[in-house]
Amino acid sequence: MNADIVILGGGLAGLTLALQIRQHCPGAAITVLERRRHPVPESAHKVGESTVEIGAHYLAETIGLRQHLEQCHLRKYGLRLFFDAGQAVDLAAAGELGGSGVLSQRSFQIDRGVLENHLAERVAAEGISLIGGATVRDLSLAEDDGQHEVGYRLDDGEHRLQARWVIDAMSRGSILKRRLALAEANDHQCSSVWFRLSSRIDISDWSRDPQWHERCQDVPRWLSTNHLMGRGYWVWLIPLASGSTSVGVVFDNRLHDFDRLKTYQGTLDWLAEHQPLCRQAIDQSDGELQDFLYLRNYSHGCRQVFSGKRWALTGEAGVFLDPFYSPGSDFIGISNTYISDLVQRDLAGESIARRARIYQHHYFSFYESSMLLYREQYPLFGHARAMCSKTIWDYVYYWGVLALLFFSNRLTDTSFIGRHVVMLEQLRRLNGEMQQLFRVWAEAEPPIDPRGLFVDQTHMPLLVRLNDELGQVADDTPERLDQRLIANGDMLRRVAGELRRMAPTAVRDCVSLHLDSAGGEMMLAGLPERFIEPVQDQADKGALSAIG
Repeated sequence: MNADIVILGGGLAGLTLALQIRQHCPGAAITVLERRRHPVPESAHKVGESTVEIGAHYLAETIGLRQHLEQCHLRKYGLRLFFDAGQAVDLAAAGELGGSGVLSQRSFQIDRGVLENHLAERVAAEGISLIGGATVRDLSLAEDDGQHEVGYRLDDGEHRLQARWVIDAMSRGSILKRRLALAEANDHQCSSVWFRLSSRIDISDWSRDPQWHERCQDVPRWLSTNHLMGRGYWVWLIPLASGSTSVGVVFDNRLHDFDRLKTYQGTLDWLAEHQPLCRQAIDQSDGELQDFLYLRNYSHGCRQVFSGKRWALTGEAGVFLDPFYSPGSDFIGISNTYISDLVQRDLAGESIARRARIYQHHYFSFYESSMLLYREQYPLFGHARAMCSKTIWDYVYYWGVLALLFFSNRLTDTSFIGRHVVMLEQLRRLNGEMQQLFRVWAEAEPPIDPRGLFVDQTHMPLLVRLNDELGQVADDTPERLDQRLIANGDMLRRVAGELRRMAPTAVRDCVSLHLDSAGGEMMLAGLPERFIEPVQDQADKGALSAIG
C-alpha cells in the first residue's frame, strides 16, 4: 500500500490531525492505523474529558465539531476550586474560586468515546482510510527524499505501507520516540489515579446552606470542572453527558504515596482521610464502577517533535504537561496546526527544513512556559490566597498570550511571532518569577480561614474582557493584533505588580520581579476585600530563609 501521509494512532490527536490535513490537502491520500477497533466504548474509554478555551476552539471551529459538541456533550461552566473542604462537614464552609455566571468562550466536558467514534465517522466520510485492529510493528524512516515504510499486523497477517509523511500519534506507546530515543524527563514528578461511576455526583448536594446555593443559582456547580484542593494534591469531579461521573486524584509523589492509591479501595481510603465529603458521595452513589486506572509519573518531555525529513509526533506521543487546567487538547491543537501546515507546504513542493525548526522552537517555548505552572507548584495547591492568586495570574497569562496567538490564527505566522519574540521571552521570564512568588507565599504565610470566601471570576472585569476578546481577534488587522498583544504584555506586568503587593511584606522582599510598566487602572477589581488585604507581619521567616 502507498499513501501521502500515514498517521500512527487513531485517537483524539490522530483523528483530528487527519481531518485538519484533509482541509488543506483535499487530494492527499491519508491512512490512519489504530490498534483499537471502532466504535470504541463510550462512557469508560479514555481520560481527558475536560477542555479549556484553546482545545475547545480547536475542536469546535478548526475541526468543525461545534454542533456535535453542543448536542452530544456538556457545556463546562468553568474551573471551580474548593479549599479546606477536607475539614468541612458542609461544603459551604470551604473557600471557593469559581464563577456565578459564565464567560463568553465556551468549553466542554466530553465523553471521549462518543467524541472519538464521531471523529472516526467524519474521517471515513472524508475519504480517509482508517484501519482498525492494526498493531504497528516496525518503522523505517527514509534518509533522503524517499518513502518511509511502516509494518503493521492485522488479523489476516503482516502488512506494509509506504508514505511520504509518517506522524506518530500513538500516545505513550510512541514507536518514533522509542526508535529515535527522543524521551526526555522534565523534573515534574506527579502521578494520578482515576475512575468512572455510572451515576451523577452533584457537588451541590454537599451543602444545605441556602446562601451558598443562592450565589451560584444560575450556574449549576456540577457542570464545572470541580477541584478539591489540598497540599500536594487535587481531586477532580467531571460530569459526562452519558450520566457518568469521572473522579480523579492527582498528586505530588513526594507528598503522597502512590502505592497507597493505586487500587480502588486504597483510593477510597485515602479520600476518607483527605476529602471525606467526596468519599461519602461515592459511597452514597448508586452507580457502578466502570473502570479504575492509574499512571505513575505522567509528565514527560521530548527532544524533537517536528522534522524537516517529513516525520512528526503529536499529542502524548510528544509531550505531556499535567492534567491541571486541562492543557492536553490545547497542545494537540497547537501541534496539529504546526504539522498540518508543514505537510501542506511539503506537498506543494516547498522546502520545510527551516520552518520545521522554527515551529519546534516555538512549540517548545510554549511547552516550557506552561511547565512553569506545574513544576514544584503542587505544595501550594491547598493554600487559598496563594493558589487563588496563582489561578488568576495563570488565566490572564494564558488568555493574554498563548490563547491570543491561537485564536488569531498566528501560530504559523513567523513574521508576527518574530516581531514580538523579545517581549514574549520577557513575559515568559516574568511568569517564572510569579510562579516562584506563589510558591514562597504559600510556604511563608499562615493559611487564612476560608469560610465564606468566594473569589468570583465572572465578577472580575479583566477576566471577563480577556475571555470575550478571544472571540474578536481573528478579525483583527495585523496592526491591531500587534497593539493588542503589546497592551496585554503591559497588562500582565501590572497584574504581576498588584498580585505581588497582596503577598506579605517579607515574601515581597524575598522574590524580585522584573517590572517596567507605569501605573494605571486597577487590574484586579472584583476581588473580595478580605482576600486582597496583605498579611503584613505573619510571614514565617524560617520558611523564607530555607527557601531563599
